[in-house]
Amino acid sequence: MAPSSRISLKRVRVTGVLFIVLGMAIAWLFGFGSEGGLESSFGLNGRDQAFELPALVLPSRATALLLAAVSAFLGAVQLTRGFGRRTYVVLGIVAACFVLSFLVWAARGSSLNFLGMLQSTLLRAVPITLGALAGILCERSGVINIAIEGMMLTAAFVGALAGSAAGSLWVGLLLGVASGALLGSILAVLSIRYRVDQIIAGTVLNIFALGLTSYLSARLFSTYQNLNSPGRFRVIAIPLLSDIPVIGPLLFANNIFIYLMLILIAVVHVGLFKTRWGLRVRAVGEHPKAADTVGIKVLAVRYRNVILGGMVAGLAGAYFTLGSVGRFDENMTAGRGFIALAALIFGRWSPIGAFGAALVFGFADSLQNKLAILKVPIASEFLLMAPYLVTILVVAGVVGRARPPAADGQPYIKE
Repeated sequence: MAPSSRISLKRVRVTGVLFIVLGMAIAWLFGFGSEGGLESSFGLNGRDQAFELPALVLPSRATALLLAAVSAFLGAVQLTRGFGRRTYVVLGIVAACFVLSFLVWAARGSSLNFLGMLQSTLLRAVPITLGALAGILCERSGVINIAIEGMMLTAAFVGALAGSAAGSLWVGLLLGVASGALLGSILAVLSIRYRVDQIIAGTVLNIFALGLTSYLSARLFSTYQNLNSPGRFRVIAIPLLSDIPVIGPLLFANNIFIYLMLILIAVVHVGLFKTRWGLRVRAVGEHPKAADTVGIKVLAVRYRNVILGGMVAGLAGAYFTLGSVGRFDENMTAGRGFIALAALIFGRWSPIGAFGAALVFGFADSLQNKLAILKVPIASEFLLMAPYLVTILVVAGVVGRARPPAADGQPYIKE
């Protein structure tokens, strides 16, 4: 038997056993762990919703046992004949069964606003998605951008300061994006012109951004508090579409950052995989020497993409102050730039995949808040660890190996 066949067969067996084990865990922890006769109620209505939907009420124990049976069945099928390329889809289904059974167990005997949790998930996924898009633009052209965290933090500070001083949220947004472009330009010069190690260059920018914003915020905002009150963008409800039950409040009644994120996902995906520009960018990221021989200006493509990535990271940073809390706090990005890098890997350097991964991280972040409200008997420290544990699992390769662009992180020297 060929080595690849042995590895494939081993992976099929391991995943099959994993699905069955997860099914048994669901049955033991959330099925038999629920008292008989209890029900879990899930609210499906948002604020000012035109059509009120009745709450979804499920029997706690029976629902968990049903989801456990589904997971075990999928594991048995995987062991007997396998799902082939659909294995990761089935893995997602089993993971969803585990999460849903956990929610049913957590909400047993009480109610959970499920739509509210989905809205919170989407909001928390915004900076992660935008940060991942920034990384995709850079890494698809062959430049590793570790400085996403620093770009986001700088843009958050500049957005709050400029928006407060000018009395305009739009001025804060534009200057926040411009600050991201500036740091992107510095990273591009260090990585492309001077061929500094890209990991070191990005780390230096992160340290610089953290130190500079901490110092300036302590000196400025403690004395001039009016410079740290830019306000927030209001919710924009799209007529008719926002009245659709569940989907309307979730997608069509949000602030400008949600809409910009969805537009950028579509634009970057189409641009990278459906246009000549995207073909050239991917060629530079995979084989720059071959791209150079056919007339593509490799260095110019990399400069442009790194600066564009900085602008998108700046937009992500502006979200923290202008779209979320309405003020700047020291180190308020709290590692979201690094989580964006994990989402980038999880999504396999694809905008849509990165968005899906960001939703996973956003859900983990949102979940710990909801569970605290429900007073689930789990230590708060473990709940706060949830998004970071998911990040560790992804980076560790639990979801499978991901292949970056072949020339990612490699400087190009034109001969």
